Amino acid sequence: MSTAIQNISLSGKKKQVSNKEMTFLERMYLVAIVKGLLITIKHFFRKKATIQYPEQVREFSPVYRGKHTLKRDELGRENCTACGLCALSCPAEAITMKAAERKKGEEHLYREEKYAEIYEINMLRCIFCGLCEEACPKDAIYLTLSKELVPALYEREDFIYGKDKLVMPLEIAVKNTQLKNAN
Repeated sequence: MSTAIQNISLSGKKKQVSNKEMTFLERMYLVAIVKGLLITIKHFFRKKATIQYPEQVREFSPVYRGKHTLKRDELGRENCTACGLCALSCPAEAITMKAAERKKGEEHLYREEKYAEIYEINMLRCIFCGLCEEACPKDAIYLTLSKELVPALYEREDFIYGKDKLVMPLEIAVKNTQLKNAN
């Protein structure tokens, strides 16, 4: 029952490779050069994919995901309860949070007894996949349709977005509630 090592194939797709001599034309690579030139000439006459950015705006995909925002409810309270599911679902491990207990008198700020004292997203690591949005049971985080993803900055610390940059402004939360009630 001795099996030669040459007969073993882990994938089951063993292929015998031949070592045949190349012809004179194959050694000169003329056929390959001509094929490459034909491809280049074909692309030369196609429509250009370039757009003139300030004047023309590219159409975005229907599944486009933009800037992150932490939602508020109709009373202006934060939806996030610091459950950590968004951080667990993030494949880039870009989200960090620290939970805290709501104190007496803070009922107008947070919906639940537990809230995210620290909520940070490292925008250098984020891949804008939207898994954090899908994992959130409280509909607290969502990716907007904003065309601006992350502005160009010079320091690494400026790319770590805290609650100061992520929480939806109160005026927008009230406006969204009015729009929902009008429909």
